[in-house]
Amino acid sequence: MLETLRERCEGPLRARLEPIVRWLAERRITPNQVTLAALAISVLAAMLISAGWLRLGALVLIVGGLGDLLDGMLARATDQASAFGAFFDSTLDRLGEGAVLAAVAYRFAVEGSPLLVAVVMLALLGSLLVSYTRARAEALGIDCKVGLMSRAERLVLIIAGLLLGLLGPAVALMAALSLYTVGQRVAHVRDALESRDP
Repeated sequence: MLETLRERCEGPLRARLEPIVRWLAERRITPNQVTLAALAISVLAAMLISAGWLRLGALVLIVGGLGDLLDGMLARATDQASAFGAFFDSTLDRLGEGAVLAAVAYRFAVEGSPLLVAVVMLALLGSLLVSYTRARAEALGIDCKVGLMSRAERLVLIIAGLLLGLLGPAVALMAALSLYTVGQRVAHVRDALESRDP
């Protein structure tokens, strides 16, 4: 159901971003430049969050998330898609997400909530493992996009938590669902390998 929801939302969003993609292409802006800009915006959001400007940080993070979508669209529209571009994008995505979660952990530490700091660490671990399991599976020749909590869902969840003042519950849910997604991917790869190599 979540996969269907993601697909329903992504199509209209991409259609609305097409004019921006054309504008970027006309100015010969490269996908990697957009990726770098998206990282810078995510770092700015992290700085705002660490300073206590949670809702403003969330709004800036939305812009960064759109930038993350734009780089891939621009790469395809201008025939600049490459293996390095995908690697570069994925690496900077992890940096941006790590910066935001570090800022959230800092806020909890300042507010005297050590348990929530530990929960953020679990969320970060889950986030990294979701990406790692997919990369490792693809190295084995197995498509592994299954699971509840991909980057898009994690981003939406953290933005919702920031906007609604429910950051603690949002991070706890992110940690739980990310680790559950890791389990889903491990099971998927096991089944794929067993069917391929009985």
